[in-house]
Amino acid sequence: MQALDSAQLYFSRAASALELSDRVTAMLAGAYREVRVQLPIEMDDGHLATFSGYRVQHNNARGPMKGGLRYHAEVDLDEVRALASLMTWKTAVVDIPYGGAKGGIAVDPHRLSSRELERLTRKFVARLHEVVGPDTDIPAPDMGTDWRSMAWFMNEYNKFEGFNPACVTGKPVELFGIPGREEATGRGVGTLALKTLGRLGRQVTGTRVAIQGFGNVGLHTARFLQLAECRVVAVSDLSGAYYNPQGLDIAAMVQYVNQGDGLLRGYTECEVIGGDELLALDVELLIPAAVGGVITMDNVDSIRAPVIVEAANGPIWPHADDRLTEAGVTVLPDILANAGGVTVSYFEWVQNRQHYKWGLTRVRQELDRALSGAFESVWQLATDRKISLRMAAYMLGIDRVREAVEMGGIR
Repeated sequence: MQALDSAQLYFSRAASALELSDRVTAMLAGAYREVRVQLPIEMDDGHLATFSGYRVQHNNARGPMKGGLRYHAEVDLDEVRALASLMTWKTAVVDIPYGGAKGGIAVDPHRLSSRELERLTRKFVARLHEVVGPDTDIPAPDMGTDWRSMAWFMNEYNKFEGFNPACVTGKPVELFGIPGREEATGRGVGTLALKTLGRLGRQVTGTRVAIQGFGNVGLHTARFLQLAECRVVAVSDLSGAYYNPQGLDIAAMVQYVNQGDGLLRGYTECEVIGGDELLALDVELLIPAAVGGVITMDNVDSIRAPVIVEAANGPIWPHADDRLTEAGVTVLPDILANAGGVTVSYFEWVQNRQHYKWGLTRVRQELDRALSGAFESVWQLATDRKISLRMAAYMLGIDRVREAVEMGGIR
């Protein structure tokens, strides 16, 4: 199953439960705008290479559209469509005044030099600057992009449209960014994981945790949960999965990654296991924090964790999710679990508009407040309706967008 099929299925189920009319359902399902561009750039060796770029703007009923920009070899229009719709519901679930968008370029960023990536980013902005901006659509980092990409994006945008740092978020702190943005998604995942364990009456101290992924999200999630006295027993990245049943030394692993090539390859202070083995470990909490579609009908019966928190977008395919629900596994869905990033992006955007900056302590406090409120709303709806947390999150988000569309009138 592809990401778009998954997103559409969850939307259809929630729309049916909300008893939306066919007219409203059709209006919410479709995208406001879809853009595909060709991006020719000169490579360092002088030859010309052409890449495909995409931006899908899904819905702006609740405010300017917001969504990441990812660089990955498998990016295509359907994936971007799915992720754009998820952003619409995600921003509504955490009740920030945004709509949803998403963008991407079909490229393996590890095969390009820094200068090539900069040229590619600037070319993308040149193609799209007329349909993005602080009042229209605000990109942010995603898979394969980071603060450098956002700095290039802002600089190029300013050449066309004039100075406006609010055109993009996830920028370096020194260049109109916000402290705490890099940690925001992982910190939010950790915060909501602890709230989920607490609501289920589970002891936090000593909770065994396996995290698939040790990039920005997985790393910060692991660090947060270890500080909360959970026992992180396994993490993974492109180089493999690393396991210690007594608990990993996350600080040492972070240092190893930062001093090397960004991967755990060669780390010897624990056992190396297969990626599928990590998903099937006997732990209390499993956090898929890498890519989508990692838990399928082929491996769902091997999952032993009673609680799963979706740090990645769409890590569980719908039929596998149904099987987990039937088995009594609690799944905190991606549109709530990983909303910390877009929440702090919103804080950055607001401060750019006001030409004012918060400190890290306030950013963390406001993030916790926003996520806690969203979590309580989703948990209460799930309890009242006797439905899964995923269905509750989708229903809450979709209904808020429906309300905004109907109050604003047909445009």
